[in-house]
Parts: sequence; structure tokens; C-alpha cells
Amino acid sequence: MTTYMDRAEIVLWVRHADGRWSPRTVWVVVLNGEAYVRSAFGRRSAWYRRVLRHVDTEVEVAGVRLSVTLRPVDDPELVQRVSGAYRAKYGLSWPGPMESMNGPEAAATTMRLTNVGQVS
Repeated sequence: MTTYMDRAEIVLWVRHADGRWSPRTVWVVVLNGEAYVRSAFGRRSAWYRRVLRHVDTEVEVAGVRLSVTLRPVDDPELVQRVSGAYRAKYGLSWPGPMESMNGPEAAATTMRLTNVGQVS
């Protein structure tokens, strides 16, 4: 997952109830070798709600798609560390959007990317 560190964005491919896939570009941060994403619009974001309902998710980085599982992070201390990683990575270039990403609504949607595997 550390290869994501130099990427400003990744594409999440989220499965719909009818089996279709849709892409969503998101910011990604890496903390202690693990990748994390958030919904800038909090729990009202459609892609976030789909991820919670359908565990099948894929991530695309540099044209390569990988299957992943997104696991919600409920440890407040870890959520704060992820917020610090967002601030360090995006704060100078994108201060306004970064503040939204670190707001309480977005922070509540922090998810860890796990079970990364190649899509066949």
C-alpha cells in the first residue's frame, strides 16, 4: 500500500445493487504502511453508503485495478492520526478541501483499505 503515498488520488470502483460498477475519485493517505480513505461529504455520500452495503470494491492506481475491502475505523485516536496524515499531504496545496476532509462528518467515514488483491 505504500505505493499510494505519492498519489494525490485513487479511483474506487464501487458496486451497485444491480451489479454495475461506478468509479469515484478519492484522496488517499498512508499511515504506518496502511492506506485510508474518507468521504468528503460524510455519510450522505452515495459511494460511501454503497461500500457499507456491498463489500466488493476495487481500487485503481496507475491503471491497475485491485480488489479491496474497506473497513470503517472506529478508533478515535487512529482517526485523529489519519486526519494528521491528510493535513500533511494535502494541507499546503488544497487547504480548503483538506479542512472539509478533516471535518467531523468526513472524519466519521474514515476507512482502511484491506485484503488487497489483483483483479483477474
